[in-house]
Amino acid sequence: MKRRRFLQIAAAAALTPRGAVAETRSRIALGAETRITLYGPREMTGPALAEVEALLDHVEALFSLYRPTSALSQLNQSGALDAPSPTFLDLLQLSRRLHDQTAGRFDPTIQPLWRALAEGRDPSAARRLIGFDRVQIGADRITLGPGQQLTLNGIAQGYATDLVTAALARHGLTRALVNIGEHRGLGGPWRVGLSDPAHGALGQITLTDRAVATSSPGALHLSGSEAHILNPLGGSAAQWSTVSVTADRAALADGLSTALCFADLAEIRSIAARMEENVTIRLIDHSGDLRTL
Repeated sequence: MKRRRFLQIAAAAALTPRGAVAETRSRIALGAETRITLYGPREMTGPALAEVEALLDHVEALFSLYRPTSALSQLNQSGALDAPSPTFLDLLQLSRRLHDQTAGRFDPTIQPLWRALAEGRDPSAARRLIGFDRVQIGADRITLGPGQQLTLNGIAQGYATDLVTAALARHGLTRALVNIGEHRGLGGPWRVGLSDPAHGALGQITLTDRAVATSSPGALHLSGSEAHILNPLGGSAAQWSTVSVTADRAALADGLSTALCFADLAEIRSIAARMEENVTIRLIDHSGDLRTL
């Protein structure tokens, strides 16, 4: 199932005697309708936007499931990838840490199961392929277990958000809101709405040099009643209608919000205690009640 995505970049010059200048661009980017808002003088925003364009091209070339020439597609097609780029290797290593910290709740080897369910096929064989511990990650070569494929859709948007935010900071910008499916504020405060597909708007989250990612299993279904976010450990349906995680990095918030959809409250508390970073977790249950950890 393909999704078209558009990137809109709005660059506004800081308020000066001449006023503000706005610029908007559109393009296809990773998996979501995306918007980046910058504040700064044109001589800073112009080079920053040029680097963002090149950076997003690079991210697509690495992590896209829809480009047959991407590094991820090549890995899935052949089962191995020689000489992975440092960026690709970094994201896989981050995925491995998150897999370990969540005791397997975050698992990129879910891709064959996702495809089987999306195509209406018997998922039994695909379920047996799940297991990120079978993936060998080395600086010179990445190797999948027999029959395995990866999806990085549960973390790549957040990772791209972090890369873009870092690029903006390198150009001297101090106030920006990056939204590539997940949000990260450079400076702030920025206000981001929290909503649930079943219960609507539930308030706002304020970000200052922080990131937030939100996952709602019921927002999209693959076939029948099967939610688009899958349980790699099998068993129970999603415990929560929506999970929203605030963290220093959008990649961590992205992966964690995906992983926690199927964890009960006691398990979520245990996982949060293992995190090296300070995280805030907002849970919306199926009755629409919101609790914050």
